Amino acid sequence: MTTLNARRLAALITVAGIGLAAPAFAQDKTVKIGVLNDMSSLYADIGGPNSVVAIKMAVEDSGLAAKGWKIDVLSGDHQNKPDVGVNLARQWIDNEKVDAIADTPNSGVALAVNNLVRDKNIVLLNSGAATADLTGKACTPNTISFTYDTYMLANGTGKALTKAGGDTWFFLTADYAFGAALERDTTAVVSANGGKVLGGVKHPINSSDFSSFLLQAQSSKAKVVGLANAGGDTTNAIKQASEFGIVAGGQKLAALLLFINDVHSLGLKTAQGLTFTESFYWDMNDKTREWSKRFQKLSPKGTMPSMTVAGNYASVLHYLKAMEALGGNPHDGAKVVAKMKEIPTDDPLFGKGPLRIDGRRIIPAYLFEVKKPEESKYPWDYYKLIATISPEDAAKPLEASECPLVKK
Repeated sequence: MTTLNARRLAALITVAGIGLAAPAFAQDKTVKIGVLNDMSSLYADIGGPNSVVAIKMAVEDSGLAAKGWKIDVLSGDHQNKPDVGVNLARQWIDNEKVDAIADTPNSGVALAVNNLVRDKNIVLLNSGAATADLTGKACTPNTISFTYDTYMLANGTGKALTKAGGDTWFFLTADYAFGAALERDTTAVVSANGGKVLGGVKHPINSSDFSSFLLQAQSSKAKVVGLANAGGDTTNAIKQASEFGIVAGGQKLAALLLFINDVHSLGLKTAQGLTFTESFYWDMNDKTREWSKRFQKLSPKGTMPSMTVAGNYASVLHYLKAMEALGGNPHDGAKVVAKMKEIPTDDPLFGKGPLRIDGRRIIPAYLFEVKKPEESKYPWDYYKLIATISPEDAAKPLEASECPLVKK
């Protein structure tokens, strides 16, 4: 055979290979999603089994099963330990061929899994972790943050309380990545609005005794005591602050991250008057109410969905829309995320809002206040809307982003 003919034959084989590969990809309609969160500790009520329920609802509502897709949902407990979370995620990816990791409350776990997901080229659908670094200096082409971040919380609650006269602050901060990011971002907002931070103290995650920390906050004489923590840590701090007479003594408690499950646990008598920021509330409109009542029937404890649970539903629904738009599963995380950023986002819980180049979904946020017991008219009627924060103000401007994907 001549060299020329050999080259032609090689070219024909290559073309034929491409022709065979394309239909094979188009027919690959299997997807595996791993729900990685706290199933048993201080963040279990705001995510945990409820996140699994919401994600299975998204799979059902996507309608892909009726179109021949097979979508499996796995779940696991990261125990709020980055090494445990990474090891579990790695096993899922290597052994179970998981395509996406979802939820990831606990910013330390999320940042560690974020690196693994990039290296393995799958997808991280973050709803639970708050650190803005996931769409900032730690952003990758494989990760999206769908629901909220520390920038949103700081520019909601921090700005509102400072402008209302709370111009001196003292922080009680969970001693890991989330707490540090929330204190950092809130400090920046307080300072930018003419306030001053008088001090702060760090506490271990999952603390049961806040007495020494609250005594330091009390002695600081700060007008606002900022709780840069979440879940069980927040509810424990609020309960013990009430026992110490923090609010009765004239100081304001700022729950910088509060969920409806926390309010339910505290009860309105204890939680009344707390000001906080969220991007979702079950009782916002007809669509959120309809979905939330469906969810409540499936929830293991019969609860209403938290903001992060709602975000898990919306992010997985959009992820599956991208898969369908691709015509099959390419098993290429960066390619799927690129498609997610390309097609419009629209769901019944958050409405429309683009996914930016940095992976941040752009949606409004809301400043709420917990109702007094006499203001609540029916079960889970807990929030009073104080102000709406525009999508542009709820997310860090791209021109200020540290995300390496953003070209300035």
